[in-house]
Amino acid sequence: MQIQPRLKAADCLRVIFLAYILMNFVSTSAQPITGVWKGKLRSGKIELKLIKKGDSLVGTSYYYDSRNNYKRYTVKGYFDDANNNVIWWDDVLIEDNSSRMGLNPMMAVADFNCPGEGVMKLDGTTSLRDDVDGKKSPLNLQKGGDPIFNDEWDYVLANYVAGASDPDIIDSVSMVALGPSPVPQGYEAAPLAPVVVNQKVAANEKTPLIAPAPIPAPSKPSSQSPLTLEQKFSTRTKTIQTIIPVSGDSIELRFYDNAEIDGDSIALFLNNRMLMEHIALSDRAYVVKIPVTDLRGDNELVMVAENLGSIPPNTSLMVALVGDKRYEARLQSSEGSSAMIKLVKAEQK
Repeated sequence: MQIQPRLKAADCLRVIFLAYILMNFVSTSAQPITGVWKGKLRSGKIELKLIKKGDSLVGTSYYYDSRNNYKRYTVKGYFDDANNNVIWWDDVLIEDNSSRMGLNPMMAVADFNCPGEGVMKLDGTTSLRDDVDGKKSPLNLQKGGDPIFNDEWDYVLANYVAGASDPDIIDSVSMVALGPSPVPQGYEAAPLAPVVVNQKVAANEKTPLIAPAPIPAPSKPSSQSPLTLEQKFSTRTKTIQTIIPVSGDSIELRFYDNAEIDGDSIALFLNNRMLMEHIALSDRAYVVKIPVTDLRGDNELVMVAENLGSIPPNTSLMVALVGDKRYEARLQSSEGSSAMIKLVKAEQK
C-alpha cells in the first residue's frame, strides 16, 4: 500500500491562499458590468445600478436633475460578454418624485469598454422603450463612485463577490425593489405606481421576463363583416412584452400553446408586414427562422390572435434561440391587444 505524502502546513496555507486569489480574480474579472454607473442623459443625469445574473441584467435606474427631482425604474437587460454588447431597458416605474421631469421609460444599447487603467465605460444610445425606431440620444456612462441613491441593491453590489451573486438572492432583492425603498436624505417618499407582476414562471427559466401588460377587455361583437388579419394588426393595441438582442446568422423562434391546448392560432407580423399566418399552437413547437441580415437595427415582432380558442385569451410560450443563448417569453393576445417582442440587433465588431 502506497502512502500519499502529506502537505506541510505552509504548503496548505499556500494552496488555500492561491485558491482564494483565483476565486476572487475569476469573480471580479468575469463580472465587470456589475456596479454603479453614472452619466448625463439629455438635460438630466442618470445613476444606473446593474447586476449581472447569468447572461441577464437586473437592477435599477434613477433619472434626476436635482436632489429633489427624480424618477426610479426597475431595470432588465442582457449582457453578451463575447462582444461586450449591453442592452437594458426601464421596466416598472416604482418611484416618481419628478415634478419637473417628463422622461418616459428608456431603452439603451451600449458597448462596454475599458479605455484606460481602472476606467470602465458604457457608450451607446438611448431611445424611448416603446419607440425604438424613434429619436435616439447619445449615452455615456462611467462606472465607479458611491451611489447617490441608497436602496436594496447596495447590499448586492457590496457583497457580490462574497456570495450575493447567488441567483436566489438577486431574485429576492428584485421582489423587494418593487416595494417601498429607502430614500436619500432630503427626499420625500412618493406614492408607488401600480405594479403588474407575472407570477407564472417556467421551471427551466434561464432569462428574466418582462411582466405582460394588462390585456384590454375584448370588444363587443359587431354585426359588421369579420376583420382581416391586417385590420386586426392595425387596430389592436400593441403591448411590449420583452426585448431580445439578436446576432449571428439567424434566430430561431419556437411557439407553443402556454396553457391547455384549446385551438389557439396566431399570425406573426415583422416590422408591419405579415410574416406567417394560421399558426396553430400546440404542445409541439411551431418553428420560425429569421435571417439576421433581413432584420433592421430595431425590429418589432407582433403576435396577432386569429382566434381566442375555447379558453380566452390567446396565450403562447415563445422560445428564442440566438446562437448559444435561449430566451423565453409568455405572450398574451386578445381581441383588443397584440403581444409585441422587440428584436434588437447587436453591433458587430
